[in-house]
Amino acid sequence: MLSRAALRCARGNVLHLKSNSYARNFAVLALESSADDTCAAVVTSEREILSNVVISQNELHASVGGINPYVAIQGHQKNMPVALRRALDEAKLEMGQVDGIAFTRGPGIGGCLSVSSNAAKNMAAALRKPLVGVHHMQAHALTPLLTSPKESLPQFPFLTLLVSGGHTMIVLAKSVKSFQILATTVDESIGRAFDKVARMLGLEWGTKGYGAALEAFCASGMEKFGELSPQDLLRMPSPMPGVLGFSYSGPHSNIERHVHSQGGIEYLDEKARWRLAVSFQKAAVSQLEEKVELGLKWCYRNNLPVKDLVVSGGVASNQYLQKRLHERLCSDNAEYSSMQLSFPPLHLCRDNAAMIAWASMHRFLVKDLDDYSIEHRAKWSIEDL
Repeated sequence: MLSRAALRCARGNVLHLKSNSYARNFAVLALESSADDTCAAVVTSEREILSNVVISQNELHASVGGINPYVAIQGHQKNMPVALRRALDEAKLEMGQVDGIAFTRGPGIGGCLSVSSNAAKNMAAALRKPLVGVHHMQAHALTPLLTSPKESLPQFPFLTLLVSGGHTMIVLAKSVKSFQILATTVDESIGRAFDKVARMLGLEWGTKGYGAALEAFCASGMEKFGELSPQDLLRMPSPMPGVLGFSYSGPHSNIERHVHSQGGIEYLDEKARWRLAVSFQKAAVSQLEEKVELGLKWCYRNNLPVKDLVVSGGVASNQYLQKRLHERLCSDNAEYSSMQLSFPPLHLCRDNAAMIAWASMHRFLVKDLDDYSIEHRAKWSIEDL
């Protein structure tokens, strides 16, 4: 909690800025703890990532079979001071040399969000630094503006496919702070469905979670068993055909019903489980492909001929997804062959604080700042920035 004196200092959106605070090379320290990783980073207005620390909680969550909010909060409380110190050390900066402090305001798990929120607010108040709270999915959407070569930066307006454990959305990015949701999931996210199917098939949590384990299982089986013909794949539903919207409970339930019909996972050998994994991954990604094309057609019908598609979020690191989107949208004979497809580097697809720092930068540079008493928001639409 902040003291009354600290809160009084915060009134007026932080006016205690040094005269040179908005120099061209502005350094932001950012904190992220919205779900299962504890993150801190320092990024400059020149698109330099001076540090990007991610302390994974995979071992903690593997022991309980998935992300447990109570376990995650305890992990963040333990790891945040370590992540913060490492981020400053790797950036070769002291706290006094940081120009602004940013944090993930939401959406996410409430108790997890409070760890980075409280840490950022208390540091900013104590050191009289400007503060900005960032929308998590906005940060994912803007990551390629930080990581892409300057000659191929996505140009507004562009289409964004946001795919993670908590979200599956197609969003029209009109500017750094204006977004329109074109499609979202009516039930569960693609990331959550990947996790559930991986658990159902008896896969291990691994070093990067269940979704990555399922992707790796599909790839390793291809080398071991060879290609599957369309006849070998389990017949999967095509949810909401022709509609700008996602549904992943159907494909997930289809796998579940098949496993039960065979008497349970213990009655399926490795090849049978691999067949189910490949069937699900193909169906899940095919749905993304179809809906992205629908989103592009919507844009053209509404005189918004977007030239860039940004794919971000944890599931964007899936190599099969990247390959399929490139083939369907960017091959020479594809309808949208002139489309530029942007994926963040693999290590920046997952949650990280570098993207939070970058998403806050435009607000710091125009002095659009938050009060030290700002609250985190577990539920927060990207349209409501």
